[in-house]
Amino acid sequence: MEITYYGHNTLGIQVGSTSILVDPFITGNELAKDKIDIMSLKADYILLTHAHQDHILDAESIAKNTGAIIVSNFEIATYYEKKGIKVHPMNLGGSWDFDFGNVKMINAVHTSSFPDGTYGGQAGGFILETDEGNVYIAGDTALMADMKLIPIHTQLDLAVLPIGDNFTMGVDDAILASGFIKCDRILGCHYDTFGYIKIDHALTKEKFAMKNKELHLLPIGGSLEV
Repeated sequence: MEITYYGHNTLGIQVGSTSILVDPFITGNELAKDKIDIMSLKADYILLTHAHQDHILDAESIAKNTGAIIVSNFEIATYYEKKGIKVHPMNLGGSWDFDFGNVKMINAVHTSSFPDGTYGGQAGGFILETDEGNVYIAGDTALMADMKLIPIHTQLDLAVLPIGDNFTMGVDDAILASGFIKCDRILGCHYDTFGYIKIDHALTKEKFAMKNKELHLLPIGGSLEV
């Protein structure tokens, strides 16, 4: 499994021949829009954690360009289905076996609404279990005790955690979260995109290292293997 970071919370995940895109927000991201051409991105599936603009801005364009299936909660899936896009609706606690592996949608503590004010259901995260590795995509969330349930069901190889603070967990809570989920290999997300969530990279890496955690802060377009 290869994961590519496209800025903010946007990820490309390659599992075998299947291309998955998570929370596509590129054209509105000043750090990414001149580096990534959304029309060149491949996607068989688009996973959306919640309906805020900085997670769904490019979902419609990419889905219509690629024919991708949008996977999200019932409210978000219905919203895009009405636009003629193929969808797979889910909800918190549910799981489904896709052609690339199993996806489980789990709780996240965050709000969710579309830019036009339409209700976006409850925010969530995803656990992907595949033959190439198991990944937790937390989405936008606060630290929560529910995270302690994850290792009961799944042994994670990587966790994608928000670290920008203000709207989500910050660095210290993300370190605690990695303990809750029993995963010491972390890909940081949801940081630096705008002023409220800018971080000190050196200090952040130092804090994770002091707790024997492996933190990856990838450049936009950078990749890692799971």
